[in-house]
Amino acid sequence: MPNFVSPGIYVLEKDISEYAPTVNSSVVGIVGFATKGKTNTATLITSPENLVNTFGRPSENITGQGLEGALEVLETTNQVYFLRAAVDASANDASAQVPLGSCAAMEVSNVSGGVTGSGSLYFKISVKNNTGTEQYTVTNPKSFAVPVGTVPAAMGASGQATALKKIIGGALDSDKVGVTVASNGTAHFIVGSFAGSGASISVSAYNEPTYTTGTYVLLATSGDGLVAGAGAVTSLASSLTIYGSTFYNKVASGIGYLAETIHPGTGYNLSTLADGSVRGNSVEVENLGGANTLITVNDEGVAKETFKTSFLDGNGTYIEDVINTGETNLTSDIIKGNLVSGAGSSDFTNTKLTAFDSYLSSMGVIDLSGTQGGDGLAISVDGARFIKPVEGSVSLAGGTDGTGSDSENNTALVGLANLDPKTGMQALDDDALNISVAMVPGVYDQTVQDNLVTLAESTQNFLALVSPPEGVGTAQDAIDWSNGGSESRTASLNSSYAAIYWPHVKVFSVFDGKDRFYDPAIFAARQMAFTDNSAETWFAPAGFVRGKLSKPSEVEVKLNQGDRDSMYSGGNVINPIVNFPQQGITIFGQRTSQRDASALDRVNIRRMMILIRKQILASTTAFVFEPNDPITWQRIETLINPMMDDIKQRRGITEFRVVCDETTNTSVRIDRNELWCKVLIKPTKTAEILIFEINLTNQSAKLG
Repeated sequence: MPNFVSPGIYVLEKDISEYAPTVNSSVVGIVGFATKGKTNTATLITSPENLVNTFGRPSENITGQGLEGALEVLETTNQVYFLRAAVDASANDASAQVPLGSCAAMEVSNVSGGVTGSGSLYFKISVKNNTGTEQYTVTNPKSFAVPVGTVPAAMGASGQATALKKIIGGALDSDKVGVTVASNGTAHFIVGSFAGSGASISVSAYNEPTYTTGTYVLLATSGDGLVAGAGAVTSLASSLTIYGSTFYNKVASGIGYLAETIHPGTGYNLSTLADGSVRGNSVEVENLGGANTLITVNDEGVAKETFKTSFLDGNGTYIEDVINTGETNLTSDIIKGNLVSGAGSSDFTNTKLTAFDSYLSSMGVIDLSGTQGGDGLAISVDGARFIKPVEGSVSLAGGTDGTGSDSENNTALVGLANLDPKTGMQALDDDALNISVAMVPGVYDQTVQDNLVTLAESTQNFLALVSPPEGVGTAQDAIDWSNGGSESRTASLNSSYAAIYWPHVKVFSVFDGKDRFYDPAIFAARQMAFTDNSAETWFAPAGFVRGKLSKPSEVEVKLNQGDRDSMYSGGNVINPIVNFPQQGITIFGQRTSQRDASALDRVNIRRMMILIRKQILASTTAFVFEPNDPITWQRIETLINPMMDDIKQRRGITEFRVVCDETTNTSVRIDRNELWCKVLIKPTKTAEILIFEINLTNQSAKLG
């Protein structure tokens, strides 16, 4: 307490308004394989559309039924954490090389004597893009004049370039097409803004406005598109057409900008589906004039991201400035970029392009001494870096999903807990996710299922749902499987944190366009979420009210009363899914796999206990390091009592008692800095067996 030493009025505020927060019991964790999206990260999915956009379309070609399960569950809840597993050695990013090329360029000749003639130097310029399409009409090309006196004879080429810059302002056009004048201090160029072997620039020079008399002020370039050298020229044709070059034509040679997806998967490969729709990604390059390029990333045939880039402008528009080069500090949600040579043997993933010439030189393309590079390209080393992505579109391809052999897939699904971050299902071990139900649908390997159950027991956060494999056989075969008496399972399942459902159910798969048998655990999770929404967590997710399945059209095995009795009694713990003649396909059991007879051998009780534990943990953390005395004890009782009474009023328990006093907090426990609180609960049992006794009496009996 504060000490008050002078007269006055003081107001103290103390917050003792603790209450138990609401905990969502319908969060489902699903581990499986997919064709796109993050791997080994539990990703929150809130709608079916969100799932498909993030992890791709489900298909029977994908190992397991994780995506199918997520779609079904999302019809009854809006929170699913999907964890995509992947075999690292088999996971490849989709990619495509964007060709890089030189722009067609022409050096202004170093002519002694400057501009001669009638007073002005006149130019006509024609530009074609990489496909050879004329950007200015042949009959009306771009033209401009350098006025008399602008370029003194003593200035030579330097003066000519200065005049060009003054008149043109650095570019003829501000839109997609244009001509740029560049300088490194000694050489000056007129440059077409399109790159690639099909791009060209034609420049005609005259000394009078009627464009009839040629002058000699242009310097020829090499056939690859950039200047061959400098020097005085006294006789030269007045009209020249110069072509650019493409550095990258195929994977085996040249250089290129490699666009790779951030995550691996076949879902990024651009392809056309049977219904005519497009899936996957492509990268489209559009010329913006001058040094600028617009790079568009298309997703499913629709432009999703656009980036304005340049190899020449260092003001934040280099490719690595606007498109991420790795998986951190993401700008693009789809691609990362790399500068590569040949088939990617030289990968400058983390290298900036701010000194582009030197990087090309280190890749054997440019020799800074002025000779031709290793690929035989004559590249200017005068500082004129007229290099751009070639306009066009490239399709991403080569992505793989990260699946391998059965053993590799199972190892990936189980994951590792000793890594940071954890991988596989171990990543579900995170209290912040608040997962209450978890499954690996479509995967029936004993190791995978046992690890999921073990994780549920160790975290105490969720109920694990498992099933026998499709085609296991008869009801007796399914029982043998659950008891560890089959080839695919050699140890019985026995845990209150696990529940077994069988048989499989047939569902029409919209994405595959046909009927498929789905793992019954999928619909068990779906009905648990449905139960939470329509009733309470502690109500049984079974029966004709909350266990009826509307989507399945058929069960794999038809069960009679004898099958159901044997599956559900005598120490057996399989929850049957039954196709009743009138009521339809229904989950008709809610046992956990615990073999001992206790309240926790029922799903509704175990789910309620998971919820109660989470609520207590969430509401009592503030009491850690508080004084261990009757005041704190009373505060804890005051907090938990209303929470338990609320559950009682909502039919979860019939009676409870919270004890936090000197009987639970003995002196020995207090000396160990322990505070103990005992909560006693009588859970509400479900009426699974209804018995109606009908007595026939004689006429003399009195019934009232």
